[in-house]
Amino acid sequence: MTMEVGAMFRHELTGSFSEGSDANPTVAMVEASYRASGLHFRYVNCEVRPDQLGDAVAGARAMNWKGFNCSIPHKVEVIKHLDGLGESAAVIGAVNCAVNRDGKFIGENTDGKGFLMSFMEVADPKGKAVVLLGAGGAARAIAVELALAGASKFYVVNRGTSRGEELTKLLNDKTNAKAEFVEWSNTYAIPTDAEVLINATSMGMAGASELQDIDFTSIRKGMLVADVIVNPPHTPFLQKAEEQGAVTLQGLGMVVNQAVISIKYWTGKDVDPSALRDELIRVL
Repeated sequence: MTMEVGAMFRHELTGSFSEGSDANPTVAMVEASYRASGLHFRYVNCEVRPDQLGDAVAGARAMNWKGFNCSIPHKVEVIKHLDGLGESAAVIGAVNCAVNRDGKFIGENTDGKGFLMSFMEVADPKGKAVVLLGAGGAARAIAVELALAGASKFYVVNRGTSRGEELTKLLNDKTNAKAEFVEWSNTYAIPTDAEVLINATSMGMAGASELQDIDFTSIRKGMLVADVIVNPPHTPFLQKAEEQGAVTLQGLGMVVNQAVISIKYWTGKDVDPSALRDELIRVL
């Protein structure tokens, strides 16, 4: 890549704002991709508390960052600090990627797009009935993208009633899918008509001991069971699903795909996913 001499000493900046950022491996794979692609960019993993989020966005604005990712717990709250939203982010009501477009930070959502790309490699969502564990930012993004791709029915299973009912209403009002809310107050058995089970909660992350309170024996042979957790790649949730004969989908593909999409937003370049995947597997 050719570069003006004057630009050698300044990188274009990107990064991530989250709480619990020590466990987020995105920085390793994005930096690996920048190096492999000859992009004069850097990615900084930032620990940002909820009460610091506005200041963090203002700081990125002042330093002319090209964009940033938002992770737990900022995906919804960040919207008030941005200048606008892309189409899917507006429907989903959550942002995981902000892009600097002519000095304005526009919120996009690559969570669902990354998951859908990964999902389509093993199955077509058209006409499928889906059980979704969780109703946070990632769950909203995944549900909307699957519904737009033709999934017909959703069971939204969540401990909190307000978030669960909100996502259910969103799917019923803004997509062609039918959705039903299930309050997750005791051990949940997978309905007999469900063909897909997705964990979109943070349960199962490295260092966490909590396992999803579901009846794993209700998972039928051949069901597609997916997890959004990346670290560890093969979660206890997926292991137990495989014991029941399920086809499993790790969170790795979703994370790699969404990073590829983010890099395209920030740099304008299409990058090879293999550099990101290889580095992600190496660090994990």
